[in-house]
This record gives sequence, structure tokens and C-alpha cells, in this order.
Amino acid sequence: MFVGHLAAALGAKRVEPRLPLAALVAAAFGLDLLWPIFLLAGVEVVRIDPGNTAFTPLDFVSYPWSHSLLLAAGWGALAGWVAARRLGAARTGVVLAALVVSHWVLDFVSHRPDMPIWPGGPVAGLGLWNSVPATFAVEGALLVAGLALYIGTAPARDATGRWALAGLVAVASVIWISGPYSPPPPSVQAIAVVCLAMGVVFPPWAHWIERHRRLRA
Repeated sequence: MFVGHLAAALGAKRVEPRLPLAALVAAAFGLDLLWPIFLLAGVEVVRIDPGNTAFTPLDFVSYPWSHSLLLAAGWGALAGWVAARRLGAARTGVVLAALVVSHWVLDFVSHRPDMPIWPGGPVAGLGLWNSVPATFAVEGALLVAGLALYIGTAPARDATGRWALAGLVAVASVIWISGPYSPPPPSVQAIAVVCLAMGVVFPPWAHWIERHRRLRA
């Protein structure tokens, strides 16, 4: 998934308003921010294979250290521990850890059976990406729900708060919607660079949004 992860980050603000939106976005996309590092290091492998599924031309050959359920739980526990220490509340750590693991759950829904349970273990996946219309319907519904929860929890203080959020959702949506209709990426390195760029841009953008919104009493 893609905008489904953004939806999870936005919706999680309702669950734990003390967590900064930047942290929620980083956690929701966390496994995809680790993945390009492992790709560039040669630890994990992806292959460009047009037609692998209807929605993406990528064949996720091996990514157990970033995307196995066991390691997702480990990365989530680490993120949750840091959040609990920084914010002084165990609940914040639990929510952030769950958000990291939610990435695996949402990817399990969208991927064909290539999501490892643990390194070297069985793989799973429901294959939503085999249907472009179904992917648009499911992820689109998640995005609308997450956006509604966030807006209800943190209304805008000013026009910047409204347009900054609209801009992030629009950029993410364009990337997502254009995916099935775009040419395959030129190289694995290009995939890694784009994913790293999202990690550089999305959390600070979320921080900017939150500076112009307030928590509803």
C-alpha cells in the first residue's frame, strides 16, 4: 500500500493526540524507509518485473529485514520504546509500535504472497494489487477515513494548516494513482532514491502541517 500508510498515520492522531504527526508519518512509512537502505547495501533484493501484479512492476524477491512480520514487530518495539522515553507515556509507545506493525498488515493485504513472516520463513499476501480498481477502492476508502479522523482531531488554525495538509494528501495521491500507468522505474537504485526522498520530505512536511493546526478540546 501507499496512501493506506498515510491514512494510518492520520487516523492514529485520534488514538494518541500526544504523538507528533511527523512521528506518526515516519512510523507508518517506517518499513519503507528502512527498505531502500537495505537495498542499497545489497542486503535485500527487488527486481523490476512489469506485469508482476496489475498495480506495480516490482518483484519483491527478498526483504526479510525490513518487511518480515517478526522484524516489523522488532522495529516497532524499538520505535515505541524511544517514543515512550521521549514523551514519558507508555501509551504513546504502544500506539507508535502498533503503527509500525500496521505497515506489514496493510502490505499483507495488498501484496501477492511475498511478505515474509520471519527471515527465511513462509510468505503471505492477499494480492489486492492484482486488481487496480479494487486497490483504488480500498486504499481510497482508508485515506478518506484517516483524513476525516485527523481533521476532526486537529482542525486547522489558518489557511496554511488547511493547504499544507491538502498538499501532502494531493502529492501522495498523485504518486499512488499514477503508479499503475507510469513506465517501470529505470533501476533499483532509482527506486531506493525515491523512497529515501519520501523519508526526507514527508515527516518534515507533517511537522509543518501540525504547526498550523490545533488539537480539538
